[in-house]
Amino acid sequence: MLTIGISIAAAASRGTLALLLVIVGGLTLALTALAVRLHIGIPGADSTQIADIAHAAAGPGWPYGAFQLTSSLLLLAAASSSFQAGPGLLKALSGTAERPGVLPPVLGRTNRHHTPYWSVVAYLAAAALIIVAAAGQEQELVLFYAVAVFVSFLVGLLAMARFAHRERKAALAWMNGLAAVAVAFTLAVNLLRGWPILSLAATLLVAGALYARWTRAGRPTDIEDIEARAEAG
Repeated sequence: MLTIGISIAAAASRGTLALLLVIVGGLTLALTALAVRLHIGIPGADSTQIADIAHAAAGPGWPYGAFQLTSSLLLLAAASSSFQAGPGLLKALSGTAERPGVLPPVLGRTNRHHTPYWSVVAYLAAAALIIVAAAGQEQELVLFYAVAVFVSFLVGLLAMARFAHRERKAALAWMNGLAAVAVAFTLAVNLLRGWPILSLAATLLVAGALYARWTRAGRPTDIEDIEARAEAG
């Protein structure tokens, strides 16, 4: 039964990833085609490319306003999920009386609603600091956010390439290796803009601090189950 459950979970995960690839790829290609057809270039300082596409396609009337409203709700939902995942991860990384953790135990304290309130405060403070540093300019924030995202992608792809190589799965190793090269190229292009280097430095600083805390905690071997514990919590 356990083997069947694991197989079903693995199949569901692969299906979810495939669906995500289709959705994201389809949206990206469709928006690119619309931008080319409608002659939409780099957006202004007070707009976005998607908003410019919607304005060119629907005009300044109520359909454009409805599009902006639904886009705002979508972004609010994305921010909500982020504020659920972030503090939950800090809670999972925190220690308890029975199990030493990577982060201080105070970040794992919860109220009667199972909310890790100090983790929420820490996550909120970090988000506010980043927004203030970027003066609320979303185009600047995207540059810094992209660096952290692509660093995570690169590390994950390199890890999967290594695991595939150890398991002697040459096709998977080559596929992950080529994907890592593509991500590394995109990351390098982003870093050439100058200021995103600060994001890379911050990412390395946080990673180094977490590694030091993990070493100090005795290098617990169940660290790979952190995300699962965060979702269960």
